[in-house]
Amino acid sequence: MTLLPDPWWPVAVLALIVFGDGVMTFRPPKAIAACLDGVGLPRDWWWVLAVVKFLAAAGLVAGFWIPGVGLAATVGIVVYFLAAAWSHLRARYIGRDFWLNCLGLLALSIVVLVVSFLV
Repeated sequence: MTLLPDPWWPVAVLALIVFGDGVMTFRPPKAIAACLDGVGLPRDWWWVLAVVKFLAAAGLVAGFWIPGVGLAATVGIVVYFLAAAWSHLRARYIGRDFWLNCLGLLALSIVVLVVSFLV
């Protein structure tokens, strides 16, 4: 296990994706709005998801220089998408958004954790 990402580029890709996801969550297009409504998240709380994603992306970037921060951010992203998957399952909202977006980003986050920090 390492406290600085090696290789660094999977973490950079994840940071870009999570930041972009945060931008789309802040002003969600119809597909993301439908997903958030589908899992029953109140519209008053949507902004919180965007803030969490922006902070996660910042943590991933800070982790290039500060040991342990990128690892913690990556673990946090894995936990975030596990919670999102649980929300989808609990709400029985398991269409394309669940399989492609939620589980896809969960899988990507786990791969980044393993490749950049655990191997």
